[in-house]
Amino acid sequence: MTGTDVRTEAEDSGPGGYAAARLRLLTEGARSGPPRRAALAELTDDWLTGLFTAAAGGFRGASLVAVGGYGRGELSPRSDLDLLLLHDGSDPGAVAALADRLWYPVWDLGIALDHSVRTPVEARKAAADDLKVHLGLLDARHLAGDLGLTAGLRTAVLADWRNQAPKRLPELQALCAERAERQGELQYLLEPDLKEARGGLRDATALRAVAASWLADAPREGLADARRRLLDVRDALHLATGRATDRLALQEQDQVAAELGLLDADTLLRQVYEAARIVSYASDVTWREVGRVLRSRAVRPRLRAMLGGGKPVAERSPLAEGVVEQDGEVVLARTARPERDPVLPLRAAAAAAQAGLPLSLHAVRRMAATARPLPTPWPAEAREQLVTLLGSGRPTVEVWEALEAEGLITRILPDWERVRCRPQRNAVHVWTVDRHLIETAVRASELTRRVSRPDLLLVAALLHDIGKGWPGDHSLAGEIITKDVAARIGFDRADAGVLATLVRHHLLLIESATRRDLDDPATLRSVADAVGTQSTLELLHALTEADALATGPAAWSSWRGSLVADLVGRVAAVLAGDAAEEPEPAAPTAEQERLAVEAHRTGGPVLALRAQPEPVTGEEPSGEPEPLGVELLIAVPDQPGVLPAVAGVLAVHRLTVRTAELRTLSLPDGVDDGSVLLLNWRVAAEYGSLPQAARLRADLVRALDGSLDIAGRLAERDAAYPRRRGWSAPPPRVTVAPAASHLATVIEVRAQDAPGLLHRIGSALEKAGVRVRSMHVSTLGSNAVDAFYVTSGTGAPLPAQDAAATAGVLEETLRG
Repeated sequence: MTGTDVRTEAEDSGPGGYAAARLRLLTEGARSGPPRRAALAELTDDWLTGLFTAAAGGFRGASLVAVGGYGRGELSPRSDLDLLLLHDGSDPGAVAALADRLWYPVWDLGIALDHSVRTPVEARKAAADDLKVHLGLLDARHLAGDLGLTAGLRTAVLADWRNQAPKRLPELQALCAERAERQGELQYLLEPDLKEARGGLRDATALRAVAASWLADAPREGLADARRRLLDVRDALHLATGRATDRLALQEQDQVAAELGLLDADTLLRQVYEAARIVSYASDVTWREVGRVLRSRAVRPRLRAMLGGGKPVAERSPLAEGVVEQDGEVVLARTARPERDPVLPLRAAAAAAQAGLPLSLHAVRRMAATARPLPTPWPAEAREQLVTLLGSGRPTVEVWEALEAEGLITRILPDWERVRCRPQRNAVHVWTVDRHLIETAVRASELTRRVSRPDLLLVAALLHDIGKGWPGDHSLAGEIITKDVAARIGFDRADAGVLATLVRHHLLLIESATRRDLDDPATLRSVADAVGTQSTLELLHALTEADALATGPAAWSSWRGSLVADLVGRVAAVLAGDAAEEPEPAAPTAEQERLAVEAHRTGGPVLALRAQPEPVTGEEPSGEPEPLGVELLIAVPDQPGVLPAVAGVLAVHRLTVRTAELRTLSLPDGVDDGSVLLLNWRVAAEYGSLPQAARLRADLVRALDGSLDIAGRLAERDAAYPRRRGWSAPPPRVTVAPAASHLATVIEVRAQDAPGLLHRIGSALEKAGVRVRSMHVSTLGSNAVDAFYVTSGTGAPLPAQDAAATAGVLEETLRG
């Protein structure tokens, strides 16, 4: 039977004919999706038009209007009918009789009806008083009666909406946020509400309303298809349950999947999640644009007055190489060249997450369209930027989602595709696999002060469940994948082995602590054999806690935490028996000895710079490769204040310290007695080119003699730097490493990397009256992990009480 045949049957048979035609339409296997929704709306239009014509008789002062979902022509099998009987107010009695003759036939068929009877003035007043009424009227569609009456209302309602947009859109945004708080996020829920949850059909309708305001518009790519997919699932849900429900319950999912011709319920949920993610991302981008436009409208008159009518120029603040902040978003600098800079997407993402700012849609799309693929293995900067992104806390989520929306994540990490939008049918889990991995990284960023290698912790958090996209034990599959990914992104073989061990055994501690006898030596030995080293155990402990916290409230508790901590302490004792001896320091090179002799002869600092160019991989753009960093060797006669002076000069010159070592060299035979401090640094310029060696030396001489106010210069620069918003870094942590060395006391500092951090640490240690015998500084992503071997003035390790006091003073200094 064709659509025309169905409509004719409905018209010929009255309400009974409509019911039969409707049933026939809904049970036609060949017609589903948009064609069926449109046909059902058309069938209903014809029926209601017939009812109105028969009921109105000679009365001409009214029209029948479809609003809301029916107005959009989107009738699902069990949708209610949203109808407005519009009249001119000339004959209230005739209107009341007309309403009865319209509504009762609908009710008689058991169809849900949302109806109202209003004049145009009353309709506009109701819209002004109730945002939901206004939203419904934006989709008003004429069915029958006085077309001029309907057209006049539509024009007035749209004009009201556009004129009132500065007031109504914030109301609509608040309504969406409240609904999201109540219903959750559609893209993660095991039993989602397709309409009310964030990323559902209500949000898709809200985006249409924003577009109707002419104030902003949503990204169109994929949005229509996502909305259609959600409507298709709702249609199948209505048919499967026979009820007007929007909640996709677990017990209905297999039947709904079969109705849609999908493989299984997991495939169904993954499609729902993908659609919801598109709607959610479009909503985020659109509401940001609405906020920007409204702020601009509020500020522009004042700026015009201040500038004498000139057009204001948006301020651009640098965040990283090729990346700037503009108008509350992270955008690409005018000089950025994504087609020549494969690290740019990760650098921009890391800068955005660190600043707590969103990546602009234009920037992400430009990078997705033009950025070169990363070489294999990745350059060191790419790995560091990934670690920085993962270690940025809660803002990482929004930035990651922006990259994923444009396909950049799967381009950077191809193995991500198998876990993307993958549901977890476990009541303990509150997230999909991919979001759980990001959530674990967010939780791990809060624990980076507990480990000596935060970069390995953060990458392990990102990859620990990567094997869930493959059949079999996900830990075993994840171990294999992690080895490959770690090598691809540039970790050496030892670090890749640690990462693979962490992924293979990420459930070991929680399972052993809660399921095994901790007094049984076999339990402790098996865990010790699996982890192998104290540092791996430390990382696994932090990963276990981050994983559990990211799973859901049922996965972690103080009791579970105490059991795991007890197990870790016992295993650490087992591993301590296998501790290796402290290695001897390497002999100085000929260049180091030369610099030391020159520093002793001149009585001042001597330095040497040696660039380390990025290795060429594949086809390179024209021109010389950019230096990866510079090795800076500094020799200074042994004297107080060297460490804070050198660190301060580097910070003043905007040089980022990536690694650093300090050691004392005895002068070679044939040279006068004495010792020289040798500092070996790897540095890189934050912006632009490196300073000249002569200028660095001149400032270092001034810093050592006290004529250069380093603290003042750094404070002045810090005050002028734009305040970054968003995630607050975890507080610094300073500890004494027991039994780490027989020759010195080892003080470990874990803190957020920042300009001048080493200068502050060195100054604090100087004030504490201790000498730095050697130091080992490493910047891993956004984390500084520094170890300082300190002694008393006599060269002996500090007494335990003095060591604890020094660590406490240093921690207070860094917190202040």
